[in-house]
Amino acid sequence: MSILIREFKSRTVAALALVTFSLPGAAYADRAEELLAELAGATSPEIADRAERDLFNEWSKSGSPAMDLLLKRGRDALEVNDVQTALEHFTALTDHAPAFAEGWSALALAYYASDALGPAMDALEHTLALNPNHFGALQGVGAIHEELGDLDLAYRAYSRVVELRPFDSDVTEAIERLETRVNGVSL
Repeated sequence: MSILIREFKSRTVAALALVTFSLPGAAYADRAEELLAELAGATSPEIADRAERDLFNEWSKSGSPAMDLLLKRGRDALEVNDVQTALEHFTALTDHAPAFAEGWSALALAYYASDALGPAMDALEHTLALNPNHFGALQGVGAIHEELGDLDLAYRAYSRVVELRPFDSDVTEAIERLETRVNGVSL
């Protein structure tokens, strides 16, 4: 009987840990949705910049101080161009927190920085599966498709970014650059 009780307690603790780890992300979801709406409806670049900054802060909260530290250390490594260290931190992060979209997004950036486009695209797909409105991941998808010559898919990804983030001059330029190549010239 005590073996069954220990098994039950063990499973209960594991389930509680999973729920506890997941709850902060759920709590931030409402704030993230508000910020996404604010960003999409922004009437000036300043409003858009503030909403975007706040949104990235929300998305960067894993709910675990240890996972947040891995994210910070990986980002710090990327900032000084230590791509290998960044990859190690982000891989550990995604291994331990596979439901944390920002971990996958950061991993994609590190892979992209190391010219590993296949793994970068895989990490972007994980990001978008967890957060379909992650405009940074969508922009990465667009950039990779453009680099590979898949202009229609790049154009579609960039177009979705502009819906979510209307004041992105880099994406607007990319759309303009691809417009006639994808849609042709209207007479």
